[in-house]
Amino acid sequence: MDFLYLLEKLRVPVLNEFMLFITTLGEETAFLVIALVLFWCVDKYVGYYTLSVGFVGTIANQFLKLLFRIPRPWVLDGNFTILEQAREAATGYSFPSGHTQSAVGTFGSIAYATKEKWLRNLCIAIAFLVAFSRMYLGVHTPLDVVVSVAIAAGLIFALKPVVLNHNHKHMSILLAVMLLLSVGFLCFVLMYPFPADIDPHNFQSGRKNAFTLLGAFLGLIVVYIVDEKWLNFSTKAVWWAQILKTFVGLCLVLVVKTATKDCLNALLGESIGRTVRYFLTVVVAGCVWPLSFDWFSRLGQKE
Repeated sequence: MDFLYLLEKLRVPVLNEFMLFITTLGEETAFLVIALVLFWCVDKYVGYYTLSVGFVGTIANQFLKLLFRIPRPWVLDGNFTILEQAREAATGYSFPSGHTQSAVGTFGSIAYATKEKWLRNLCIAIAFLVAFSRMYLGVHTPLDVVVSVAIAAGLIFALKPVVLNHNHKHMSILLAVMLLLSVGFLCFVLMYPFPADIDPHNFQSGRKNAFTLLGAFLGLIVVYIVDEKWLNFSTKAVWWAQILKTFVGLCLVLVVKTATKDCLNALLGESIGRTVRYFLTVVVAGCVWPLSFDWFSRLGQKE
């Protein structure tokens, strides 16, 4: 806590706003947008790589949160204050840091995959700025952040040769392992004898993530099979067509993700509805929208 108290004394309005912006780069929305841009416009296997690091890292992160159940810094020490604007996004238990896990996994995988030095340095800088912002804002301890960095870094190095060598067998094994991990995490959430005094809000956060991850993994498996056997879409297009493709695609994914929520929850219940909703979102992003990519690739080309 001594380090957090030191950072608390350094808070000033300009730096507060900067850190609040930086920390958003570790949120789910930033991860999904970046991963989809890579998948649609750069290299689908780099997209698979970033998604795999992010999904597996999230399972590890959520499992450790519920296993250790360490409260947030301001709960551990009543005299410590956080930056209030950061409280809303600080859900779940403290250890380890989910934002750090996401940022290091996302930007670290891009840094490790790219050959561009400037991009590599930029991604590394963003990853560590997000990690620092979580402590500066007062929502995580150094231990929370360091463990998340270590897990994400381990996944970055471990999964690159599995995904980026374009080996169908290796990718199939990875997807199967990821599915088993998501099922295992869901079983853990539903069956583990948690103590009676477990924080209900934090527990519900972990439970929601378990159903979310299962749906996302199932969707990713369908996307990979469909693309390998039938779709085989191309990511190439002129720059302005890439922007148009990305903008319309993200709008479509957002509509599917939000518009189906109430209907699926009413039909299937909140938990199963969440699984189906994220499954559909991933399938639309990876199978349905890429059906248009051949048309986008022809835009701007001379007859």
